[in-house]
Amino acid sequence: MCGLTGFFDGSARPAADLVGTIRRMTAALIHRGPDAEGIWVGDGVALGHRRLSILDLSPAGAQPMQSACGRYVFAFNGEIYNHLDLRRELQAQGAAPDWRGHSDTETLLAAIAHWGLDATLQRAAGMFALALWDRRERSLSLARDRIGEKPLYWGWAGSALVFGSSLAALRQHPECPHAVCPQALAQYLRFTYVPAPRSIHPGIYKLEPGCILTVAGCPPASHPAAPLRPGDAYGTLSIRRYWSLNAMIEAGAQDMLDDEAQAFVQVEEALHQAVRRQMIADVPLGAFLSGGIDSSPIVALMQAQSARPVRTFTAGFENAAFNEAPFAAAVARHLGTDHTELTVTETQARDIIPLLPAMYDEPFADSSQIPTHLVCRAARSHVTVALSGDAGDELFGGYNRYFWGPRIWSKLHWMPHAVRRGVGRAITAVPIAAWDRLGVLAGGSVSRPGDKAHRLAERLRSVRTVDDLYRSLVSEWQPERLVTGLDLAVQTLLDDPLPAAVADDAAARMMAQDLRSYLPDDILCKVDRAAMAISLETRVPFLDPEVLAVSARLPMRMKIRAGKGKWVLREILHRHVPRALIERPKAGFGIPVGEWLRGPLRTWAEDLLSEDALRRSGLINPGPVRQAWAEHCAGRRDWTHRLWSILVLRAWQEHWT
Repeated sequence: MCGLTGFFDGSARPAADLVGTIRRMTAALIHRGPDAEGIWVGDGVALGHRRLSILDLSPAGAQPMQSACGRYVFAFNGEIYNHLDLRRELQAQGAAPDWRGHSDTETLLAAIAHWGLDATLQRAAGMFALALWDRRERSLSLARDRIGEKPLYWGWAGSALVFGSSLAALRQHPECPHAVCPQALAQYLRFTYVPAPRSIHPGIYKLEPGCILTVAGCPPASHPAAPLRPGDAYGTLSIRRYWSLNAMIEAGAQDMLDDEAQAFVQVEEALHQAVRRQMIADVPLGAFLSGGIDSSPIVALMQAQSARPVRTFTAGFENAAFNEAPFAAAVARHLGTDHTELTVTETQARDIIPLLPAMYDEPFADSSQIPTHLVCRAARSHVTVALSGDAGDELFGGYNRYFWGPRIWSKLHWMPHAVRRGVGRAITAVPIAAWDRLGVLAGGSVSRPGDKAHRLAERLRSVRTVDDLYRSLVSEWQPERLVTGLDLAVQTLLDDPLPAAVADDAAARMMAQDLRSYLPDDILCKVDRAAMAISLETRVPFLDPEVLAVSARLPMRMKIRAGKGKWVLREILHRHVPRALIERPKAGFGIPVGEWLRGPLRTWAEDLLSEDALRRSGLINPGPVRQAWAEHCAGRRDWTHRLWSILVLRAWQEHWT
């Protein structure tokens, strides 16, 4: 795990200027790679690298690295878990160089020299972002892993094409834009993160997962008006896919695993092999453990393959409603891990908030970023690498929206849109307090029934299709209420065609949408930034190519059954951990931000959300924000997520612009 950055400048700037700029850009990545720094400058190209040494701690793994043939210069961030298999394959084909060390970087570079970039990445199992300069062809290629575990920004700074693991590095280029992109702002307000391919700055983008960007010759002198997508070309610049999520889903649908016993065997074997590969490291390694359905099978398979107790880590909280530490401890005792539990006080959690703008390059408002960073801190005191259970929900049907969303739609889809709008208006005509009283009379099994009824009514008024319902479930603000003059036709990845295999399955459609947007741009972004802020590498076995492929072959009944998600994972896990230790209602990895905004964070929030401060920011209309703030403080509505998104935006703006 490392950080990379660089630029391709077609102008005739002095070499000394190029060196000075790349040094500043590279220094901004020290938190991603505290162990070593390297730069390479030539042919108008500058590459910078900060190293967090994981495999081959010797200088033989230093970067930027030149290929044995001298043709390529390479900067790489990530891990290739099957790199030893690739070495053996190169050896068998007589294409292996005289190896200088045993790093996966050297393996990948030799493979590219022999098979080419596309074929190599199709063979590689890992997480990565990379920059490859071809000295013979004078072409620059940037690439990102299949799902987007590792970040890679790119764009224009004056005449130069800049790129890197972090916007903080790009901002060190003297011509990098610092303004706020209005389209990205609108998408952030809707989703609480900036989805690819945009970034918060105009002219700076995220390379989409599974893609390669190539500049064949000097970068274009002008900039395109909209983000380039896979299949697009602009002058000498083009973007192509080397891996397709849609193609994987279609292939799985053509080869379904209908036999449950066979499915159990294949899913467990794929996970077993993924965990085995991802346990390779030359530094201490452990795992996060919440005691849930995602992290527990990863830890169980780690422990089954380890000769010593695996180091596991969890964060517990003073507030019992958010505390899963006892469940994690019980699973750890059963599996025999060497378990560390960090008890987080509310003061410790709140102390992280001022650090968030520097930790996250862009506005990012998933409040579980706070406990995620705290558990990463706990792990970093003992290990350099930690495996996680992320992506289990998206692959195996864990989120509530996958089973509640289709149920809601099955009751609504037959209604004409006008009727649904009328029902929505009727619901909102009943005050929230009245709905709350009705909820008490009905037994009080649903918390805040009035707030939930009014939220449902908002969705009823706007949805026309099941895809509209999905967007409403993952949206917070309606951006047009907050930002004037928006082009409401702005496209996101959620507007791309879905595979035909999920045409008639609402849950499968939602899972596919999450895999291409929410997972990479929220979940994986959250963990990467929270961990790399303290130089911890995280790995995600569920995103191994074999696990991805086998998940696509499972029919929905093996993912969601009897109102519960991740059915096949539960059945596999019960072979390792007693059912009684695992089966409990799903709990998010959260903190009581909403309560804090009414209490200890109220002054901080009021300073950022005052009408004067909002007007001075020049980003959003104060009216709807002030109304939500008043309703939240009075306890009439729970606007935690909406308000947190505005607070994070304002804090980011004050830090970076």
